[in-house]
Amino acid sequence: MTVQKNNALIFIFITILIDSIGFGIIIPVMPDLIMSLSNCNASKAAVYGGWLSVCYAIMQFFCSPIIGNLSDRFGRRPVLLLSLLGLGIDYVFQAFAPALGWLFLGRIIAGIGGASFTTATAYIADISTPEKRGQNFGLVGAAFGLGFIIGPALGGLMAKMGVRAPFMLAAGFSLANTIYGYFILPESLSKQNRRKFEWKRANPIGSLLHLKSNPILSGLIVSMILLYLAAHSVQSTWAFFTKFRFGWDESMIGYSLTVVGVLIALVQGGLIRVITPMLGQKNSVYVGMLLYTLGLVLFAFASSGWMMFIFLLPYCLGGICGPALQGIMSSTVLPSEQGELQGALTSIMSLTSIFGPLVMNNVFYWFSNRSRPSMYFPGAHFILGAICMLLSILFAINSLKSWHLATKKAS
Repeated sequence: MTVQKNNALIFIFITILIDSIGFGIIIPVMPDLIMSLSNCNASKAAVYGGWLSVCYAIMQFFCSPIIGNLSDRFGRRPVLLLSLLGLGIDYVFQAFAPALGWLFLGRIIAGIGGASFTTATAYIADISTPEKRGQNFGLVGAAFGLGFIIGPALGGLMAKMGVRAPFMLAAGFSLANTIYGYFILPESLSKQNRRKFEWKRANPIGSLLHLKSNPILSGLIVSMILLYLAAHSVQSTWAFFTKFRFGWDESMIGYSLTVVGVLIALVQGGLIRVITPMLGQKNSVYVGMLLYTLGLVLFAFASSGWMMFIFLLPYCLGGICGPALQGIMSSTVLPSEQGELQGALTSIMSLTSIFGPLVMNNVFYWFSNRSRPSMYFPGAHFILGAICMLLSILFAINSLKSWHLATKKAS
C-alpha cells in the first residue's frame, strides 16, 4: 500500500510539473504568435496577451468547483485523466490556431483542462495522513518551481523550430502523462466516500457559501484570499519593477526568475519536510506569513539590484505557510468534500489572478510616476502586499486556534 501511495504521489507531482511546464513552455513564443496572428506590434500584442490570461483565469474560476465536485462524485482517477487528455488535445488545437480568435478559444479550453490541478490536490488529500498533508502539499509548490525553471527554457529552445513547436511539445507531455496515468494511477476515493453531484455546490459562489458554514474554514478562506493577493505584488510586477528601478534587461530578469524557481523547489520540495514537523502546521503558517511580510518590506526599500536576490531568501522561505495552511483546511472537511474544497481554493486563486494584477500593477504605476514627486515610491505595491499578508495573519488567528483545540479534543 505504501509503495502504491508513493507511486501515486510521484504521478501527481509529475502531473503538476507537466502542467506548469506546459504553461511556461509557451511563454517565450506567445508574443510572436499573437503578433503573427493579429498583424500587430509588441505593445498591442501585450494587450491581447493580458486578455488571454484573463480568459484562462475566468474559466478556471468557474470550472474548478465543477471539476472538484465531479471528482467527489465519480472519483479522482477518471476526472484527472480526462482533464489531462483534454489539455493535451487543446495544446494541439492552439498549435494549429489559424486566427487570434481560435487562440482565445484554445486558452478558454485550457482553463477548463487546467482545473486538473483541483483534482490533483484532492488526490493528495485523499492519500495523505493529517500529519503528512502539509508536507505532501509542498510537492505542488516544488512542481511549480521546477516547471517555472524548465518550461520557459524548453520553450526558448523549441522556438528555434517555429513559434508553434512549443505547443506540440506541451501536447506531447500532457498526452504521454495521460497514458502513463492510465496504467499506473489507482483510484484514491473509495465508493463509500463519494457523494452525489449538486449544481448548487458546483459553482464558485455556492461552493464557498457551503464551505463558509464550517466556522474554521471561513476565516482561513479569507486569509487565503489575502495571501494570494499579496503574492501578486511580486508575481505581477517583478519584471516591471526591476526594469524600472534597477534597469534590469530581459536576461537579468530571466536569471532572477530562475533563482525564484530554484528556491521554491528547494523550500517546498525539501525544506518543508524538515521545518513543518519541527514547528507544527499552525506555527508553520504564522512563521511563513511573517517571512513573506519581511521579504515584501525588504523588496520595497531595496536600493540596489543585488539586494533583490538576497531578499528573495526570506520571501521564498515564507513558502512554508501555503502547504501547511492547505493541509489544515483539508483536515476540516470530510473525504467526500475534498474535491469541493480544492475546487473552491483553485477558484480563489483564479479570482485573485484576475484582480491581483490589476490592483498591484496600477499601484506600482501610480507611485512610480515622477510627475508626482510627493508620492514617488516605486515599492509601494510591495507595502500593500505586506499589509495584505498581515491582515491574512489576523483573519487566520481565531480559525487556527479553533482548529488547534478541535485537534486536541479529537486526539
